[in-house]
Amino acid sequence: MLLTISTTARPASDLGFLLHKHPDRVQEFGQSSGKATVFYPEAGEERCTAALLLEVDPVTLARSRGKGSPDFSLSQYVNDRPYAASSLLAVALADVFRTARAGRCAARPELAATALPLEIRLPALPCRGGPDLARRLFEPLGWEVSAEAVPLDEGFPEWGDSRYVTLTLTGTVRLADALNHLYVLLPVLDDAKHYWIAPDEVDKLVRAGEGWLGAHPERTLITRRYLGRRWTLARAALTRLAELGDETEEALEPAIPEEPSPTTPAAEPEDAATELEDSPAEPDDAATEPADAATEREDAPAAPRSLSGKRREAVLRTLEELGATSVIDLGCGQGELVGALLARPRFARVGGMDVSPMALTIAARKLKLERMPAAKRERLTLFQGALTYTDKRLTGYDGAVLMEVIEHVDPPRLAALERVVFGHARPRHVLVTTPNIEYNVRYEFLTGLRHPDHRFEWTRAEFAAWASEVAARHGYTVALSPVGEDDPEVGPPTQMGVFTRDQRS
Repeated sequence: MLLTISTTARPASDLGFLLHKHPDRVQEFGQSSGKATVFYPEAGEERCTAALLLEVDPVTLARSRGKGSPDFSLSQYVNDRPYAASSLLAVALADVFRTARAGRCAARPELAATALPLEIRLPALPCRGGPDLARRLFEPLGWEVSAEAVPLDEGFPEWGDSRYVTLTLTGTVRLADALNHLYVLLPVLDDAKHYWIAPDEVDKLVRAGEGWLGAHPERTLITRRYLGRRWTLARAALTRLAELGDETEEALEPAIPEEPSPTTPAAEPEDAATELEDSPAEPDDAATEPADAATEREDAPAAPRSLSGKRREAVLRTLEELGATSVIDLGCGQGELVGALLARPRFARVGGMDVSPMALTIAARKLKLERMPAAKRERLTLFQGALTYTDKRLTGYDGAVLMEVIEHVDPPRLAALERVVFGHARPRHVLVTTPNIEYNVRYEFLTGLRHPDHRFEWTRAEFAAWASEVAARHGYTVALSPVGEDDPEVGPPTQMGVFTRDQRS
């Protein structure tokens, strides 16, 4: 089975940097089903094409089939697996292009963050649903789709079409996004995974679908098919997607490279190499990148940060400047800020509260709570609760953070939240961030609010008025600051209020 990826972005041969595969080499990778080969049919300045060829060993495949497999009995020996793109190809793609799927490229980080003109071609793709389904799945992701049904037999047109299509995708897309689209949607179109579907497939789907699957109009069909129509797993995955908070907003953010910090080099997470897949490790990138890659890393700009990342950085920086040593994240979601707070020893006491038990379960898993060192675990408290009811567990912290929370609260209930946080818990400092609706005009494809669960979004004047009134009622002063690019016409994408309690109150 064959997959080709082509680009005309000049110099087109930079595709080798992004895929971490040198255009002048033919590279082979062992797979459980056979052998994957990466080569370049063309690699010039104007156009470059990388090909992934998966040669399936039918004997190995037959021996690995269990009785519950869709390929059991005679179909073990007579099937399309060596020839048609399927979950076998998706697994090979995940293994061979792991680093590219993660969107990491030390040699060309600006390219990894940039949408490129791409053409992807699959000569034979099983498609249970025909060409129309292929269009329904790929077109919402920005692809121009050519899906041509393959006839059962060209000599007998009256026999009709087979279930296979020749698929060509063209569009301007980040390479990492394109690979993740394929990784998820190839087995969805085939609708017959070749391996046992375990619960960890939910994690793989959510990671690969980050930023696009939650808002896809066919997300339920995609989720059910990807998880082999196991409704329990599909329900868990759909719940996870619904719990992603403001990921809809993040999907709107343009991928614009930023200038590197002159003093602090960007550091990748310790588990960056394993964050996408639990498959065998890819060969050392340095050995497979184009020859001059190593010489360019020292001067490479830092990877772009998402708006959510900028918010976390702004909150952490402000808390440190205020001298806070104990902080509670109110509406902590999946624990991103909680994890960042725990990573800084200066925060001796860290709390996280959320109304959703599912979100707290995900947070505990992401924070690796069961394996967390005892000293760090003693600093952390996670609990379920609602911000509209007084709770003694909210008291005793230097700082409290409401990061992208208030816009999820019905306006009539904001007074209750205000009373609980500012009147009952009364931390020394309260940090509140919320979207600036004036900035929404900068999101080209946005209609309405940034997230379907937002009850409102405020202008800068509306937020300033609310913050001033809350501060006056409860003995606080408030300072407003922008988060993200401060557009001279419409302001920043996020606005932050920093409340400090009067020492006399």
